[in-house]
Amino acid sequence: MPAAAQPRRTRNNRLVRTLAVLGTGAAVLALPLVGATSAAAAPTTATTASTTPAGYPNNLDGWIRESLAIMAEKKIPGTYNGIYRNVMRESSGNPNAINLWDSNAVKGTPSKGLLQVIDPTFATYHVVGTSFDPYDPVANITAACNYAAARYGSIDNVFGAY
Repeated sequence: MPAAAQPRRTRNNRLVRTLAVLGTGAAVLALPLVGATSAAAAPTTATTASTTPAGYPNNLDGWIRESLAIMAEKKIPGTYNGIYRNVMRESSGNPNAINLWDSNAVKGTPSKGLLQVIDPTFATYHVVGTSFDPYDPVANITAACNYAAARYGSIDNVFGAY
């Protein structure tokens, strides 16, 4: 390639990279709009959407902290790090995760929620004061930790599928 053409190619590459970055930024800005049906569907206050009914942040950190508070009241052992480690392994933090392929699913009882609890285990180890919905993040974490405490001494002692 002639030397005179090289600077133009470099400028074109920079232009393409700059446009790609700008386009990515525009896509990220548009993401909150995906799935929205109307402005009326938005919550009336920021605190409604960003906190749980108990006042914790409505995210993985808040769900774990709320579960830990309930666990402390009920004397269920476990730590933030033990819960977080297991949540990341089991569901990557997705409270709606469901396993439709393992042996539990084949038997008709798929693992559900943040800590992938099957319905019979959730029902047996459900903690009073939490939702009866296995997809509810706080109920799922708390029931799973109650089960892990009974079986392994604590969720902190769980390092694989349980």
